Amino acid sequence: MSIIDKKEVLQEIIRDCRSMLVSYSGGVDSTLLAVIAHDVLGEKSYSVFLDSPLVPRATVKDAKKTALDLGINLEVINVSHMEHESLRKNPPERCYICKKISADYLRQTALKYSLNCIADGINISDMSEHRPGLAAATEEGIIHPFIMAGITKQEIREIAKECGLIVWQKPSAACLASRLPYWDEITLYKLKIIELAEAFLSENGIIQSRVRLHGSIARIEAIPEDFEKLLSIRRDIIHYFKDMGISYIALDLAGYRSGSMDEVL
Repeated sequence: MSIIDKKEVLQEIIRDCRSMLVSYSGGVDSTLLAVIAHDVLGEKSYSVFLDSPLVPRATVKDAKKTALDLGINLEVINVSHMEHESLRKNPPERCYICKKISADYLRQTALKYSLNCIADGINISDMSEHRPGLAAATEEGIIHPFIMAGITKQEIREIAKECGLIVWQKPSAACLASRLPYWDEITLYKLKIIELAEAFLSENGIIQSRVRLHGSIARIEAIPEDFEKLLSIRRDIIHYFKDMGISYIALDLAGYRSGSMDEVL
């Protein structure tokens, strides 16, 4: 099936919902879904950004701006993820627990605006990774239009580019808790260190990176093409990271990869 055909299937899936609440993160997946839902359903589409300490402040700011620029009906809701001890313990099923908590907020919002469907931007490519959150969302009745239409991440980028969305090349993102090893307790202090460390790298031109925090050790993942740039600012990284209490800084020679903490499972 061609991308054009898949996009038509996607539009039909959305149309059949009659009204839709989109779980929006500001990334290319949920942005494309929100835009197409608005094109198909007009004012009967609505988007929600679930904000919490698990989300970098820069991500919140970018998501709001993108929604405003594209005319997406957006509501930002604060979610109390950190109040749940089961999530703070950071078990391998952390994403499952998180999605269950988030689903309650999405359901309340959908009821508030009398919307028939709740949808997210999970796609076919996500199914090859460790995604316990996918099962939780499905159990809660959240639909996955991209999966239903057989659309991959690369095809999402191609459709987004065709639609003129400036986010079509935006790097993938994930919650800050994904930078911690499983069973390493999630705390506001650790999340802030990770957020500041990654923001520092981004400000210095290392756009696609992760700072995985192993106790007092920071393991930097970046695309291999940026290794030389990282080494050129090595002293600045050491100074900034150590000022935050990080004792050791390591560069992961395997480079950036999504879900690297799942490699031990």
